[in-house]
Amino acid sequence: MSELLVNVIQIRDTSFNIGLKFGKNIQNSPLLKVFDSITKPEIDYKNVQAIFSTLAAHLLEELEGLASGLEVSTKKSASLFSGYDVPRTEAMGCSAIITKDYYVRNYDFSPDLYDGVFSLVQSEAAFATAGYNLQILGRHDGINQKGLVIGLHFVSNNGYSKGISPWTAIRMVLDICSSVDDAIQMLKEIPHSACYNFSLGDPMGNIAVVEASPDKVLVRQGQSLLSCVNHFQDEKLKNNNRLSIEGSVKRDNFIQEISKKNLPHQKMFDHLKDINSPLYFTDYENLFGTMHTLSYSFEHSRIKTTIAQGDHVLDFNFQDWVDGEDLKEERLRGKLDSYFISN
Repeated sequence: MSELLVNVIQIRDTSFNIGLKFGKNIQNSPLLKVFDSITKPEIDYKNVQAIFSTLAAHLLEELEGLASGLEVSTKKSASLFSGYDVPRTEAMGCSAIITKDYYVRNYDFSPDLYDGVFSLVQSEAAFATAGYNLQILGRHDGINQKGLVIGLHFVSNNGYSKGISPWTAIRMVLDICSSVDDAIQMLKEIPHSACYNFSLGDPMGNIAVVEASPDKVLVRQGQSLLSCVNHFQDEKLKNNNRLSIEGSVKRDNFIQEISKKNLPHQKMFDHLKDINSPLYFTDYENLFGTMHTLSYSFEHSRIKTTIAQGDHVLDFNFQDWVDGEDLKEERLRGKLDSYFISN
């Protein structure tokens, strides 16, 4: 059994200063060595500039701030944090259920590639957001001040190409988009590096799953409830699925079955964070262990989140935070079964 720690970081500032503060925060962290080992020494920075300038220009300023905080070049900062041209990542789980009332999801992967940061960021150039960081700039999942929620779900590396990682895509959506429709449009414009599902919901009752590959982006919507796991369901994209999707199909079937109970937000959240749930996993050695559970009530603007076997649920009204009410929590603590962290 190993302890899992997640820092709660709250920043209200300019995009440059947000990057600067994150850079200083990780300056002496082992996480920096991890990023350096899994990213390329150099990437096509001009292409990064072109993509970011079109979709979310303020993130270039954040990259510059990160560079300043770490005392590295902006090109090096882009290599480490932009999420562009990142080497392939295998595995990843993730299960989500989206209704017009709430969004609940589990993120399943490994602590080896987990920032251990839940951040609340209010930039002068973008919507305020709350979510779990990935590669510092990106997000596993999150919510913005318009009540838009989004999460990533790995499908495969078929057609893998130089492009934007799904966690950077999520950050762009959260910062810029005010609705599911806006998010769908942006996800159609982003040059995706691999095959991923994106689960989406907003306070207007719009819910969707965007099935995105480097070559094609399709959308599932028009239902009162959607499940999202780790395989494409659209016939035009099914050939991009991994050879073995039995586990993903099984989770999808379970979500469809449990949805018939019409569980309220709290009970659905409790179910997904329960270690005995069929949607909770502890196979961390094989990149398939539940790291956190994140949920959002569209009606009440309420975020509920906890990390694996956490001793505390972070439960707060996000609109209150947007209006200036900071959280008291600075750290979340949890436990990982059958995993021993070497650092």
